[in-house]
Formats: sequence, structure tokens, C-alpha cells
Amino acid sequence: MKRAYISVFDKTGIVEFATKLVKAGYEIVSTGGTFDLLNKNGIKAVESANITGFRELIDGKVKSLHPKIFAGILANLKEREELLSADCKPFNLVCVNLYPFEDYRGKDIEIETLVKNIDIGGVALLRAGAKNYENVTVISDIKDYEIDIENIDLKTRERLAVKAFNRTSKYDFEIATELQKRFMDKDETEANSPLQDSEVFYLNKIKDLRYGENPHQAAALYDYDKTIDYEFLNGKEFSYNNILDATAALNIAAEFFDVNACVIIKHTNPCGVALGKTLLEAWQKALDCDPLSAFGGIVAFTKPVDLEIAKNLTAMFLEVVIAPDFTDSAVEELKKKKNLRVVKLNTPLEEYMKFTQKEIRLTPFGALLQGKDDKELDPETFKTVTKEKPTQEMVEDMVFAFKVCKHLKSNAIVVAKDLRTIGLCGGQTSRVGSVEIALRRVCDSAKGSVIASDGFFPAIDNIEVAAQERVAGIIQPGGSIKDPDVIKTADKLGLVMITTGIRHFRH
Repeated sequence: MKRAYISVFDKTGIVEFATKLVKAGYEIVSTGGTFDLLNKNGIKAVESANITGFRELIDGKVKSLHPKIFAGILANLKEREELLSADCKPFNLVCVNLYPFEDYRGKDIEIETLVKNIDIGGVALLRAGAKNYENVTVISDIKDYEIDIENIDLKTRERLAVKAFNRTSKYDFEIATELQKRFMDKDETEANSPLQDSEVFYLNKIKDLRYGENPHQAAALYDYDKTIDYEFLNGKEFSYNNILDATAALNIAAEFFDVNACVIIKHTNPCGVALGKTLLEAWQKALDCDPLSAFGGIVAFTKPVDLEIAKNLTAMFLEVVIAPDFTDSAVEELKKKKNLRVVKLNTPLEEYMKFTQKEIRLTPFGALLQGKDDKELDPETFKTVTKEKPTQEMVEDMVFAFKVCKHLKSNAIVVAKDLRTIGLCGGQTSRVGSVEIALRRVCDSAKGSVIASDGFFPAIDNIEVAAQERVAGIIQPGGSIKDPDVIKTADKLGLVMITTGIRHFRH
């Protein structure tokens, strides 16, 4: 007779599955609540304690960890003869699901409750069954209760073994990351602190995407650690490029979560960012920055979208509109654009930036891992290095521009005025080239504007170009050996210059 060992926390469907096993000629060995449930439903089972000779110990923490159980699971065909001589019968199937540790992760609960939900025996049972895949079928997922019990071949057992090891691997990852947050000093887990000797990212596929950046590239979306909460109110699901663009838009919007802000993105680059007294004003100012590039763009708002704004949005072609909320009338208006993706962000923007504290890139040299570029800009620590001093309005424009600047590719230059971008350029191979391109896009509106730079100015030519276009002030990290010459030139040309001591390179 074949034997199955069943011990499940989530008992959904287990009665039906056990019934199928009995009909297929399996003897069932079970534990605790699972045993009681099976007997209650008329399914004959042997309690594990009757085999081991030990009742459940220390409040049920120990019930399956015994040689007569694990030898029966681990034995190969030759070793099974040895088992029988020791009055220890082999198992052909192991069905286990684990204490739901994931349900408690990240929640404000006592450590005792958290630790209580760390499964020990269940993980050991799954690993043992998966290790002996040649002889044992291991069921770690309720979905696999539909398996054809009468026709289990080696390929099926191999697939189920991999699934079980993936399950225990993710389970250990969840425990390790949660306990690290609980037990280790805060400084050791902050994004910019020294990274751990071993970093684990567990990725679980959510779905396949149509393709990646280009049609010939396969792509899929995976979850990791925790992901934001959002919902589609209209349009098709995200593409690979949509996700990248929406992320870029929200990254900037989150910088201004507490005010009316609008961000327009094209190919992960901002083509318009603005703050306004109203959300409509923010939209109009952002669009005015570069209405040509905004065509087919992604738009993010920091506040709920109403009907008036929605009418502006449907008047042009856009790929995605994402906001914390939409009025009912706004949704109805936006639905007139059948393919427009309308996305409601349920995660508060103030919390959004906490979801990705580390950045990872895979290179042929190895995996690069770094903390997030989230150093706050503090106006109290600014250093005005020129004779000319900034007005309050100029400081506000500088802070705004510098926050936007860190989201462009280096060499990044943002020209801003009245809390809106009027010229942007990034990804150029020379800083003066970025300055020239950004100011060229401004045309005749540069007078009285400010320039933000993600890195220091290596030469005075940048300052001369800015002054020629009647820019009023510059905010930059400073730190170049050419700083004295740059500052002297700014003084000579009557510009205000502030240094921050913060660099925002983005490669």
C-alpha cells in the first residue's frame, strides 16, 4: 500500500484531496488538526503519534520531527528494505503547507506572534520530500491537488520538487528580511548604510508582458518584497515601457506629494513638471513646458483629478494618467479614450518612495547594488557662494529645480521659473552641451529663471552661456577644483549661485 503524509495549516480542499488519495489506494498519516478534520469527514487516517510513539510536544511545535517519519520520506528503493526491517514504512507522497508567516510580515504585531508563525516541521517535510523526488511526490501548493494521482511520472515529481524548494526558499527569505528589520539596528538597514555581505531578492512572477522595450524582447512582471497598491479604471494593462514611465513619473511626483503637482514623462524623461495653486494650473504649466513632447506621454498628478482636468487630458493623445484618485465624472470623461490607461494609485505618495530602498543592476561584471538616492535637500544648509543673494522666490525655484534634476540622466540640467520647468536636458556627454540644449528649448523665456545642475560645473563656459541667456541664478553641488573660477565668473556676470554639497548623478 502507498502512503501519504499530510500536514496542512490551510485546510482548503484537503478533504477532497485526501478522498482522492484513499480511492487511489493510499494509506494516510496525518497530524493534529488535519487528522481531526479527516476523521470528522469519514476519511480513515493514522495519527503520526501512533507511528512515532510520541505525542505532540511543547504545544504542538514538535510532532513530525522523528526518524520514523523522515526516514520513510528520504529512503531510496534500496534503503526501503532496511526501513521495513526496522518496522519503518516508506512514504510515497508528502502534502504540506506552512504557517502563514507572510500574512504577519511588515505588520505592527508583537515579536512573539511573529515567531510563533515560523514553521519548522513543515519546511523540513517539504525539503525531505523534494530531495527524494525520484521516489516521493511532494505537494506544496493547493493548486496541485488537481494532479492525476494515478499517473504521476518522474517529470511531474521533478516539477513539484522544484516548486517545493522555491516555496521553502521564499519562506526563509520572508523570515530573514523581516527579522533583519526587527533585530538589527536602524542604521544597518537604511538605504545608504553599508550593504549586507549577502543580499537576497526573491522574485515571484505576476504575469508575462507582451514584450519588453522592443517586440523581440521577452518580458515579465515580478513582485518582490512589497509592491505598491494600484488599480486600473480604464484602458489596457501596463506594457513594459508603461511601467518604466509610470515609475519615473511617480518618482518625481512623490517629491511634491503635499502640493498640487503635475509631471509629464516621455521615455522616462520629464518633459514638463510644475506646481500650481490648483491642480489644473499645475497641469497647464507642465504642458506649456513642451507640448510637442507631451504627445503620447505619461502624466502623474499628486491630487485627485476632476472633470475639468479630465477634459484637458482627453483633448490630446496620452498613454497613461495616474493619480491618487479621480472623481466619477472625470472617470467617465477619460473612458471616452478607450485605450487610455487610467490608474488610481491607492498607496499614498508620501509612502511611495519607501517601496524601493535599494537599486540593483545586472552587469557582465557582476550585480551592482546601491542605496536609493533619497538624500533630502535642506534649504537651511545651502551655501550662497556669490555676492548676489537669492530672493525667497528664487530659492523656491531652485529647490524645485534641484529636486527635478536628480531624476534626469547625467549630465542633467533643469531650467525653471515660477515653480515650473521651462527647459530640461539630460544624458548629454558634456555639461555645457546640456546647458545649451536646455536653454535653447526655453527660447526667450530664460530671463529671471534659475538653472539646476546634478553635478558641479567643471568650467566657466556653463556660467557664461547661462548669463548670456539672462538666467538669474544657479544651484549646483559644488566641489570642483574650478569652483573659485566658476564663482568668480558668476560674480562678474551678476548671477546668484548656491551650492548644496549634494550630487545627483544618474547613469
